[in-house]
Amino acid sequence: MTRVHTRMLAGVLAAAACAVLPGCTAPTGPHQPTPLATWNFDQDAAGKAPAGWVAQETHPGPKLGAWKITADPAAPGKPNVLTLTTEEPKATFNLLLAEQTAYKDLDLRVRVRGNSGKEDQGGGLVWRCRDENNYYICRINPLEPNYRVYKVVDGRRQQLQSTKVEPKTGQWYEVRATMVGDQITCYLDGQKCLEVRDDTFKDAGMIGLWTKADASSSFDDLFVTTPPKAE
Repeated sequence: MTRVHTRMLAGVLAAAACAVLPGCTAPTGPHQPTPLATWNFDQDAAGKAPAGWVAQETHPGPKLGAWKITADPAAPGKPNVLTLTTEEPKATFNLLLAEQTAYKDLDLRVRVRGNSGKEDQGGGLVWRCRDENNYYICRINPLEPNYRVYKVVDGRRQQLQSTKVEPKTGQWYEVRATMVGDQITCYLDGQKCLEVRDDTFKDAGMIGLWTKADASSSFDDLFVTTPPKAE
């Protein structure tokens, strides 16, 4: 279900008084976006997947992970979050795609918390997605620890850029990706961490959420806005 919440937007756009993350640069000021779509999962029924979303996998494992709305007193925006519980093998990429979306240039953000995982943890965003085997993705991983942006082409993941960050298991972070033309810029908690050009996927595509292998994670306050004119 799509909703726009100006109070939530104002909160996530507020400048944070915090130290610059290693591998990232301090924010230059808040971007004032035009909201296009928002999902906060608070009006959805607990115990079910959100309407309009479909679970997919790249390199499918033996059992599809369970994406469900769950009540969470620690949610950034109470009362609900979207949680993936999975035990998939190392090669599997877990996706949840918003089926009726089609965005080309965009500013995409979500709150993510890595809950558990022995092979992998954390997760992130998918955009310009054609199908479960072709898309861009940026994600954090508390186990490695790093923040990376990739493209997945015909099921093959190719790293575009990486930086070392140290997200913690059980903590919430805002992961943000902007793309204008072939320019990709990725942020963590408002700080620019990754910047790269790639023109593999030129057309509009679906947006979604992503984890790898057994990374069981929670997501909240996903929204799309118009991208900034200049980064």
